[in-house]
Amino acid sequence: MRVAIMGSGGVGGYFGAKLAKAGNDIAFVARGAHLDAMRRQGLRVRSAGGDIELRDVVVTDDPSSLAPVDVVMFCVKLWDVETAAARIAPLLGERGVVVGFQNGIDSPEILRRVLGSDRVLGGVAYIAATIAEPGIVAQTGSMAKLRVGAFDDAGELRERASAFVNACAAAGIDAEVAPDIRRALWEKFVFLTALSGITALSRQPVGGIRSDPDLRATFAASMHETVALARAQNVTLADDFLPAQMRALDRLPAEMRSSMQNDLAGGRRLEASWLCGRVAELSAQAGLSAPVNATIYAGLKPFVDGAPAH
Repeated sequence: MRVAIMGSGGVGGYFGAKLAKAGNDIAFVARGAHLDAMRRQGLRVRSAGGDIELRDVVVTDDPSSLAPVDVVMFCVKLWDVETAAARIAPLLGERGVVVGFQNGIDSPEILRRVLGSDRVLGGVAYIAATIAEPGIVAQTGSMAKLRVGAFDDAGELRERASAFVNACAAAGIDAEVAPDIRRALWEKFVFLTALSGITALSRQPVGGIRSDPDLRATFAASMHETVALARAQNVTLADDFLPAQMRALDRLPAEMRSSMQNDLAGGRRLEASWLCGRVAELSAQAGLSAPVNATIYAGLKPFVDGAPAH
């Protein structure tokens, strides 16, 4: 399968490397020092599941220089979605599709508006990975899973989702077709909003969050607010969803840090506006109260544009 990785950081770099190692035709889109390093020395992935070293990779900062592909794995940050979507349009050719792997719940509608609903699949990535240094992606823990699905009943889109998932599975990636991708996006949104907001605000890794009674209670309260919002948006979550998420928190590596926490520490832009801030905004519009997420967002707001975290 021919795949372009739009955004070759933790998510795109890890899964793109796995697909490339399995023999798929992979082209990476990157920028800055990471792009320069990949041009010079390829891409390396450090993982408990086995390191990967790709010495020769196709990498560019200009998607229009690439030939059309079957799938674009769209892994840019939320604030880049609209601009980056327009840049990948030529890559889709006649039958290509894009799978958005952004955090939050807003990316699919932006992609569908820019590229057309017949070109967009939803994606959910479960992994803790980051650019450790230019040209090197490092994974924390062993969690690495993809869920992909179509937003409507179009048979062709379902077939393309299955084809991509099959290619991932053949590459040793834990991947599945989600029967309800909107629900899958909200399931991650509930958990990630709490995880990203509280780890960033407290500057604590997962182990510190779950072992402190006050932080643990705040984590649960954040999720409770987002679940209430999901139900107001006609998204059905399982009755035992919240207890299951607390159990999931307890299974994560104690040293794990959210990507937003890493961005805060590095003085980079934050996705808080699309996560805890979005919960607060949509809850207010729905007549719901979300004081926990509103407070977390207020605490992070001074840093959302990349101000140094000190």
